[in-house]
Amino acid sequence: MTTGNNDSNSNLPGTIGKKAVRRMKARKTADRSIWFGVGMFGVVGWTVAITTILGIVAGIWLDGKYESSYSWTLTLMFVGLLIGCLNAWYWIKKETGEEVGEDTGEDGD
Repeated sequence: MTTGNNDSNSNLPGTIGKKAVRRMKARKTADRSIWFGVGMFGVVGWTVAITTILGIVAGIWLDGKYESSYSWTLTLMFVGLLIGCLNAWYWIKKETGEEVGEDTGEDGD
């Protein structure tokens, strides 16, 4: 039973260090509130929605202008959705990339 207790005590400095780093980061980004998260959620959502809608509009126009055996609307809707998702991924990575890099650098594992 005492070995389990010693294992948790040996990891104590690492745990305290991680909490200290997390607290310092929170102080640096104190200006980010819940509204920042809501705004980021909105940016990501609108990025995906607008590119998908633009793909649909372009596809409808091409379907009306040129007749073909496949649907331009469905094809460009998928392309717009793909571009929107990649763009959203870029924004999320840009916002969280620095924080993730700092966490992995401090661990030393």
